[in-house]
Amino acid sequence: MITVAAHPYPYAFPPGRTALVVIDMQRDFVEPGGFGAALGNDVARLQAIIPAVAGLLAVFRARNWPVIHTREAHLPDLSDCPPAKIARGNASPRIGQHGPMGRLLVRGEPGNQIVPALAPMDGERVIDKPGKGMFWATGLHEALRAEGISHLVFAGVTTEVCVQTSMREANDRGYECLLITDATESYFPQFKAATIEMLTAQGGIVGWAAPLAALEAAVA
Repeated sequence: MITVAAHPYPYAFPPGRTALVVIDMQRDFVEPGGFGAALGNDVARLQAIIPAVAGLLAVFRARNWPVIHTREAHLPDLSDCPPAKIARGNASPRIGQHGPMGRLLVRGEPGNQIVPALAPMDGERVIDKPGKGMFWATGLHEALRAEGISHLVFAGVTTEVCVQTSMREANDRGYECLLITDATESYFPQFKAATIEMLTAQGGIVGWAAPLAALEAAVA
């Protein structure tokens, strides 16, 4: 076991049964012209974590530990996207409509791809998820169980939406979860802070949190 100095107490994980999950570091959320910007958000906050996510990927890749990338992505005919999701909010353009990087949140479009600096490598799993959480309608849980994965390390965006939803889903399925605090971000700093508090409250009711430096020190 490898033990990381984490909050609310040390997080121990078995290297052979631990995977990294990078949530939705796709152009639609991180770059100007995507869905995040269409909602009126400052995407620069999300762009700022790219170096930390890259550093986290380097830790796992150097040791050949499993890496999973997710994308919030819908079928071109939007048959997997509830009408209420399309209608919600004041985005212009909306999900499925054309923006500067193609149709927003649609599989195969340029904006739906992972940002180049964090592009998946050969052999790394890429999950297209129609919802906020990474397990719904993806078959990922069954695949991870078949591979003996019991621990998950999380990064990505946004902290309070897709990252939190995925981490809570993982907790309900019995995974031991660690969130890397400087490798996740929100368009709203107060939302990130509150989410980390909620996830780690009550003795780690959902999981643990630690900075990248703590993980790097532990695996070194």
